[in-house]
Amino acid sequence: MDKINLGSTIPAYPMPVSLVGTQVNGKANFLAVAWFSMASYKPPRISIALGKGHYSNPGIKENKTFSVCLPSEDMVEVTDYCGIVSGKQHDKSGIFDLFYGELKTAPMIKDCPLNMECQLVETVESGLNEIFIGEIVGTYTEEKFLTDGKMDFRKMKPMILSQPDTSYWNLGGPVAKAWSIGKKYKAKHK
Repeated sequence: MDKINLGSTIPAYPMPVSLVGTQVNGKANFLAVAWFSMASYKPPRISIALGKGHYSNPGIKENKTFSVCLPSEDMVEVTDYCGIVSGKQHDKSGIFDLFYGELKTAPMIKDCPLNMECQLVETVESGLNEIFIGEIVGTYTEEKFLTDGKMDFRKMKPMILSQPDTSYWNLGGPVAKAWSIGKKYKAKHK
């Protein structure tokens, strides 16, 4: 089977959906962000890529904090709303029931199954985007989303975004155990 070159394009793979929170002009603001990734294991750091013109960017730079909140699939409507309207024209500070951690300026969402409170450590310009790298200083969840003390994504019901068809998807079940299934292949190919 021949491969087809799709050219230089935005990611054709699914990405988890988050709501990034910050304080702008003293008010909480959130935007939907799928362009985020772990940036370091130790210290634990996460990166988010935002277009340079986003309303949240100055708040992140000024406060040197932000949050990454993972909504569940039942929050799809309000999550999409936060991605299609700007805080410049719409005050989004009253949409969610909020809480704050030790940094005091990274608003987090009580209804989100997982919230990460981040201290900004670096900003990198990349084309039309600014990449904000934050050290995770706190990760917040509830007991009901844990199994044996670990996050259980079946209970969380996170969403993923598919850019080619601009659709939100939910997750299916596990395929195999990571850092384990490959041992079978290794054993067969000694």
